[in-house]
Amino acid sequence: MLALFVFLAACQTAPPVQEMSDARMAIAVAKEAGAEQHAAEQLKIAEEYLEKAEQRLSVKAYSQARRDALQAKQSAMEALASVEEFEADSAEGADE
Repeated sequence: MLALFVFLAACQTAPPVQEMSDARMAIAVAKEAGAEQHAAEQLKIAEEYLEKAEQRLSVKAYSQARRDALQAKQSAMEALASVEEFEADSAEGADE
């Protein structure tokens, strides 16, 4: 039981390396897809969450950094979805 507790505690206190990487990648993909033009507000939110995560990471507030990195990724994915929706709407308009 103690070993399980120590393992779980270690998981929570480790730097969120994968989450930070995922957030950066999601933001890059959203930018490449055109989020700066078609989903600027959502992209800005994602970048702000990533910046917060980086600040928290620098002071070893790993749990909060993980949460912010996950929020950054989610916001970037929403920006990407908005771009894809915009492109789909544009394609429909061109077909008419």
